Amino acid sequence: QVQLAESGGGLVQPGDSLNLSCTASGTTLDYFAIGWFRQAPGKEREGVSCISSRGDSTHYADSVKGRFTITRDSAKNVVYLEMNSLKDEDTAVYYCAADDLFDCSGSYDVTHTYQYWGQGTQVTVSS
Repeated sequence: QVQLAESGGGLVQPGDSLNLSCTASGTTLDYFAIGWFRQAPGKEREGVSCISSRGDSTHYADSVKGRFTITRDSAKNVVYLEMNSLKDEDTAVYYCAADDLFDCSGSYDVTHTYQYWGQGTQVTVSS
């Protein structure tokens, strides 16, 4: 089983930036497509972004496109979600997910249901 862990969440003000990290214990992420999801209280889980296993394809939900950037660092075995120009509506628990039976190749893949999930990290945007 692949165990994922998110980190980097916190409390920030609107307009600020935050960088989330996703790591795996005892497993390289090189063979996995990675997705970022978020869930706000009272709302369904929302696909935010995904990146292909090779890192050559990235896609974003319309709500974050142009503000968020997903990247991966194979040497560090980490996948990042850089969040800029944060808004109140970005407040949610953010989850990373991994799947080696699937790859991220189009915008429709942002909503794919992944095999493995982390526990989430809280992001709160408030003034």
